[in-house]
Amino acid sequence: MTTTEFKKEVKEELEKNIMPFWINRMIDPIKGGFYGRISGKGEIDVDSPKGAILNARILWAFSAAYRVLKQDDYLQAATRAKQYIIDYFYDKQYGGVYWSLNSDGTPLETKKQMYAIGFTIYGMSEYYRATGDREALNYAIKLYHDIEDHSFDPVKNGYFEATTREWKEIDDMRLSDKDANEKKTMNTHLHILEPYTNLYRVWKDESLQKQLRNLIEIFLDHILDKKTGHLNLFFDEDWNNKYNIRSYGHDIEASWLLYEAALVLNDEEIITRVRDVVPPIVLAASEGVMADGGMIDELNVTTGHVVADKDWWVQCEAVIGFSNSYQYFNDKRALDKSIASWNFIKNHIVDHENGEWFWSLRDNGSVNTDDDKAGFWKCPYHNARMCLEIIERF
Repeated sequence: MTTTEFKKEVKEELEKNIMPFWINRMIDPIKGGFYGRISGKGEIDVDSPKGAILNARILWAFSAAYRVLKQDDYLQAATRAKQYIIDYFYDKQYGGVYWSLNSDGTPLETKKQMYAIGFTIYGMSEYYRATGDREALNYAIKLYHDIEDHSFDPVKNGYFEATTREWKEIDDMRLSDKDANEKKTMNTHLHILEPYTNLYRVWKDESLQKQLRNLIEIFLDHILDKKTGHLNLFFDEDWNNKYNIRSYGHDIEASWLLYEAALVLNDEEIITRVRDVVPPIVLAASEGVMADGGMIDELNVTTGHVVADKDWWVQCEAVIGFSNSYQYFNDKRALDKSIASWNFIKNHIVDHENGEWFWSLRDNGSVNTDDDKAGFWKCPYHNARMCLEIIERF
């Protein structure tokens, strides 16, 4: 497959499958915004809670798609998401965004998870990139200051995971029940790096520049295991890690997000340091690629337990990460891996009959229809971004 054919196929997937699904099936005409969930079997749950991450990722995906492809229905969906977040998710008393709402828009879980605030910055800054809308930029800036004021650790560096609604300490900091209850995580730092990069594209603030550089250095100095090329996942406040888990999807995602951040920062010293670590990270992530082109989820080195399911988001990040390695690091074989990942997605993850993508291909080879088609964690972000990255890169 040539890069031209590759680009044509993913553009068609974006325009004819992914985006129409979210426009035609997820808009909530009664209670506003978007539904909170569609099951893996395609059933809409009109009473499902609405998550901040889902709505922020919808905002980002449709804003980015409009910026690149200029289709009016993408702008309408992005504007709907932006306004719903401002009207319902944004905490007008304390700042930040609520973790979740009831289906009618009333607050449900009011904790402040930095991961969710980060994605809201990502969405608002992308809406500004796409439209020049100053209100969206102002909200992105306010949320940036919320993270800096309430999450940044000025003594030991890094960002704490979560607080109460009032920005007080909270006992359970976990993003989900799959995570360890630790104060600092790779995942949250990655998804603060990502929105800070996007915000810096449009807001050349000196404090943001400093913190974006610092985030890159945190990955280089604390999160990356230089011996293996993998990223460590969970840390206490002193950056001690007692877990030996390899998350292949996060490895490959970080490989290109770190390089993107370095390029946007435009600091030659940082670019050089990041260039040195990207190939080892890509090589380490490649351990998760199977013969069918799909990438498995993770390995617990301590116990030997392998999560051999192939989740949709992991495949998306493999497509982008390997393409990035081909584009910027002259890795010719990486393009073959990227296309193989895309072929795996086409053959096993895309729902060609009912739209969007399945959650995963299970380790036994069956399609996973038990987990959501759309929901709290299943959003048009990884797959839309994959398509847009290939469109823009090639």
